[in-house]
Amino acid sequence: MTFINSLRLSVLALAATAQAAYTIRDAYNKTNFFDGFEFFSGPDPTQGFVKYQTAIEANAGSLAGFANDAVFLGVDSKASNPAGGRASTRVNTKKTYTKGLFISDIAHMPSSTCGVWAAYWTFGDGWPNNGEIDIVEGVNRNQSTTYTLHTGPGCSFQPQGDCNAPGDGTKGCSNPGDTTQLYGDAFNQIGGGVYATEWTSDAIKIWFFPRNGEMPADLLAAESPDPSTWGNPSATFSGGAGCDIDQHFKEHRIVFNTALCGQWAGKVFASDATCAQKAATCEEYVGANPQAFEDAYWLINSVRVYQQDGPAKRDVDDDAAAAVPRLFKA
Repeated sequence: MTFINSLRLSVLALAATAQAAYTIRDAYNKTNFFDGFEFFSGPDPTQGFVKYQTAIEANAGSLAGFANDAVFLGVDSKASNPAGGRASTRVNTKKTYTKGLFISDIAHMPSSTCGVWAAYWTFGDGWPNNGEIDIVEGVNRNQSTTYTLHTGPGCSFQPQGDCNAPGDGTKGCSNPGDTTQLYGDAFNQIGGGVYATEWTSDAIKIWFFPRNGEMPADLLAAESPDPSTWGNPSATFSGGAGCDIDQHFKEHRIVFNTALCGQWAGKVFASDATCAQKAATCEEYVGANPQAFEDAYWLINSVRVYQQDGPAKRDVDDDAAAAVPRLFKA
């Protein structure tokens, strides 16, 4: 009887392990990125000197397409003193996700340029009550990112603090990046890298693997990556008494955008000695210097989403996104 019970427990343990394995849900790349992502073209929520473009506008302005076998998302680098803001791109997934493993292979991100505020992040509707996870975010001449979470009231992590500070969700709780290769010029100089974010009921963890370093063998594999074998994350936000992750983080869209000036880049523009010498204000500099934004673009090789429940998603469609123009950039 004891042997039978032990055998049954072992079988149940194996079944639980199998169920916990990550399986791919969606894989976005040059074959289908613009089918799975949509363009945001409304007023900038951060009050930046930027005009986000529709898909048609971005195509016509050569601000969205493909380059070097990757997805290209750029900023206008031709117009001088554009009225109301410089043209740029912001896209988000049509689908929403609650929990999972998000792996983004990025070859290039916007350069460390005065006025630029670039970000790769996720958020839920009804901001900030369904949460925001900032994976890549920096401004002006930054060389590193700050991993930040934003929520409604009642969520704090140790040692990162209150994610609703100062009460409107704008500051959040942060974990500074642990290298100087995480953002902008420093990131681009090493050929980019891979960001992996694991979101469970217990914790939100973020890893960065530079392309010039050693990556886990299963990181970019199509089947069942295992983050438990990847070593210590760059940032860990552990839930528990301070924050019920399931309550504060729900139904997120994945976002890539390049803002200009606004509530962060614009606010600290004058405190950067180099930027302050270029113009009296962020808006003045961004408007008068289109050539400064030639390298303010994203090259995204892929975004993969894995989850732990249900069957694996079908393979991606290699014939998708045919309507989006193909761009080439040296």
